Amino acid sequence: MDDIKYLIGKELQDFELKFAEAVKSNVPLLDRVMHYIVKRKGKQMRPMFVLLSARLFTDNLTESTHRAAAFVELLHTATLVHDDVVDDANERRGFFSINALWKNKIAVLVGDYLLAKGLSLSLNNNEFRALKIISDAVQAMSEGELLQIEKTRKLNIKEDIYFEIIRRKTASLLASACAAGAWSATNDDTTTEQMRLFGEKVGIAFQIKDDLFDYGTAKIGKPTGIDIREKKMTLPLIYTLEHATPEIRKRIIYIVKNQNTNKEKVEEVIQLVKASGGIEYTQQKMFEYRDEALAILRQFPETPIRNGLESMVRYTTDRTF
Repeated sequence: MDDIKYLIGKELQDFELKFAEAVKSNVPLLDRVMHYIVKRKGKQMRPMFVLLSARLFTDNLTESTHRAAAFVELLHTATLVHDDVVDDANERRGFFSINALWKNKIAVLVGDYLLAKGLSLSLNNNEFRALKIISDAVQAMSEGELLQIEKTRKLNIKEDIYFEIIRRKTASLLASACAAGAWSATNDDTTTEQMRLFGEKVGIAFQIKDDLFDYGTAKIGKPTGIDIREKKMTLPLIYTLEHATPEIRKRIIYIVKNQNTNKEKVEEVIQLVKASGGIEYTQQKMFEYRDEALAILRQFPETPIRNGLESMVRYTTDRTF
């Protein structure tokens, strides 16, 4: 990641200033929360995809690109704050979550504020195409989350539904980041759609990698088996259920429905998934999406920026956390 950040070092600095400025408030409590958020920023993958997607087509970025990067990060941060409330999570990236420090009511309002600031950032600068691109992602993310909740209740998710959920829930934001970056640099519909599709495929690969972590042993900030405890039907489990004998299938569904808080039972499911070939199949699908993303990217001339984007794609599938 450091090598990639070096490619767009100045652009990232400009983005950080733009983001810090965008979240400022005259309300002291809100300003304290915003300061906490800015100081504990994550890997900044989404704004990096905005900046790299724009730099793929121009060496001279405009304020529009930096505003798009800030908007995407504002939206991403808003969803994380709201997710922590929904999940009753007390930690985020090794630090206390907003709801843990300031309680749920304030956390929800902070998430709303972040979303509103992103909308204002585009509207105040008449950047309606960027607003459309990113607003579509907000809608898709909400739909994906609700679709997952609906299907989780019945534990009847098939592979096509799984991919539809993660396309909306996770990949839509990364797709909007790449599309917004491309549009800010080109104002070209065809190029913007190519980069949107590129980002979508990267986002799907990214989520599949996250789902694989639940069956591994790497220290990634969450224990293994947590998706099973939350009755989330991810691809390794879906594959296993589709290829299991009726007896094993019935056993797994019973554990996920009724014994999902029992560590030994959860570990039993993990071992059944591993024995079924569910991990290998899921990895294969992840690499397919990675390679499809790379194929789109290679339609553009090779440059250090394109190589940097390729490294970002590979990072999504090779990362250990």
